Amino acid sequence: MLKYSRLIPAFLFFIALSAAGQSPKISTVEDIERDVDLVTCKSSDRLEAVQKLFRSMGATDADIAVDDSKGTKNVIVAKKGSSPETIVVGAHYDKVDAGCGAIDNWTGIVAIAHLYGTLRLLDTSKTFKFIAFDKEEKGLVGSHNFVSGIAKADRASVCSMVNIDSFGFTMPWIMENTSDKPLITTAKDLWKKMKLELTSVQIANADADSSSFRNAGIPAITFTGLSGDWQHYLHSSNDKLKNIKMDSVFAGYRLLLPFLIEIDKSACDAFRKK
Repeated sequence: MLKYSRLIPAFLFFIALSAAGQSPKISTVEDIERDVDLVTCKSSDRLEAVQKLFRSMGATDADIAVDDSKGTKNVIVAKKGSSPETIVVGAHYDKVDAGCGAIDNWTGIVAIAHLYGTLRLLDTSKTFKFIAFDKEEKGLVGSHNFVSGIAKADRASVCSMVNIDSFGFTMPWIMENTSDKPLITTAKDLWKKMKLELTSVQIANADADSSSFRNAGIPAITFTGLSGDWQHYLHSSNDKLKNIKMDSVFAGYRLLLPFLIEIDKSACDAFRKK
């Protein structure tokens, strides 16, 4: 089991960054567990389940858009900042035929929904777009379609993309081969300030939606919470609710909050290759 006490420095750090007078809603592990338990194993029901989850986090119909162009249905939930510069926070909601898709990637959807639920009550410099991507399992199709819809002249205003793919076993760590070094360095430095250690690992033959953004010159990073035996669970009948450690999902949500605040404070071009 993960020790919640280790997360206290991260929690205090986040509160210290919050603007005076603001009262962000911090989700509990019970909140996370409640929403992970809502996973639907039926692919045709997942789009509606994603929208329902974001509504429970405070999103209105005006906040939620479904981009059904180019054969995918990406759910986009906007949180306006003081500028149009944008940070994308994403996770894919589709699943393979085998298993329930609870780990891969309903855990990521729950995490980004709760991140939205907290950040929507804060004043941020940048506009956040929380995106549940379709057809990641078909070859990153949903994220590719979203990025291809951004005019090249507008890509400089997309400051960075933070991707979550499959929490449920460990503290969050970085999938190095799908992440940009400046963002990796920023995340590791922040973890050190919180007296925590963040690791990054190369995963052979693995890919994630962050790659669609990196290929377009937009800095991106993928966080996961898989263990060394991840191949036993993902894309198999073992991808089911009972195999998820809820404190891993909670840790991902709780620790990515200060990271998002950190990159929100940074210049939009801070993570681009010089």
